[in-house]
Amino acid sequence: MRDKLIVLGADFFARDCTELAPDLVGKLIVRRVGDEELILRITETEAYCGESDTACHASKGRTARTEMLYREAGTIYVYLCYGIHWLFNIISGEIEQPQGVLIRACEKYDGPAKLTKYLKIDKSLNGLSVIGNPEISIADDGFRPIIERRKRVGIDYAAPKDRDALLRYADSRTKDIIKK
Repeated sequence: MRDKLIVLGADFFARDCTELAPDLVGKLIVRRVGDEELILRITETEAYCGESDTACHASKGRTARTEMLYREAGTIYVYLCYGIHWLFNIISGEIEQPQGVLIRACEKYDGPAKLTKYLKIDKSLNGLSVIGNPEISIADDGFRPIIERRKRVGIDYAAPKDRDALLRYADSRTKDIIKK
């Protein structure tokens, strides 16, 4: 399988999060930890669209926590959720235009905390890039999913228009995606 992978570069990530999020579904996260290589197929993502999106961390403005959202496309944004779970996001778009994509699920790992635990993703990756990174990258092996759009999950604090936006993208053929 390894010889069929095409590691994705800057151009893939340097676009609006609503274009990137569905295109990440079906791609592979390639994670290297020591001599071990872990590969998971992304089955579900969510787009977070900047300061005007009340579900996005950037909606409250630029802070130490949200600084990563303002960086180059491909930057990794890892944050602690509920004080116990690391969540993995990839920044998209242009510098200073805060937006990103949450990697919500992968095959065999039906939640963002489960996949980060398996892949050993934590705050040590925050601020690094998936572009040219020997520890973590995103690759394409030619697989093409069938995409379904749904409402994002866990954003009850957001304005109704943002709660109802169909900004969650999932492979409809994957049985372990959340059907909310």
